[in-house]
Amino acid sequence: MFSIPGKNAVSMTDKAVAQIRKLMERDGRHGLKIGIKKGGCAGMEYTMDYVDAAEPNDEVVEQDGARVLIAPMAQMFLFGTEIDYEIGLLESGFKFNNPNVEDACGCGESIKFKGVEELAAEQNNGLTVQPPKLT
Repeated sequence: MFSIPGKNAVSMTDKAVAQIRKLMERDGRHGLKIGIKKGGCAGMEYTMDYVDAAEPNDEVVEQDGARVLIAPMAQMFLFGTEIDYEIGLLESGFKFNNPNVEDACGCGESIKFKGVEELAAEQNNGLTVQPPKLT
């Protein structure tokens, strides 16, 4: 599990909290699980499903009654993301303001993440940890 003590993996705007909480209550679900999968023209896509329980390695973020669970394989790529909910004339939905995205396709449905080494360095404030030398 990837986390930094004292810092939530993701944050939610008030609109996202309200929508997640509303859907949790309406359907009697435990929370919204977010993950990533290969797909789309940029290489990766977000996944979202309402679930009845957390799995052992899910990162759980709770805010004002809304609960988001982050799948283990997505934790490093979603760290620092702000989840918003936007309502428009033609569509409404969750939007991810993710600092780890390097590129996105024109339709906005798929993303490309920065490399794992770059993400790890950024999330450790540019510090790299060297293993001790054995003599």
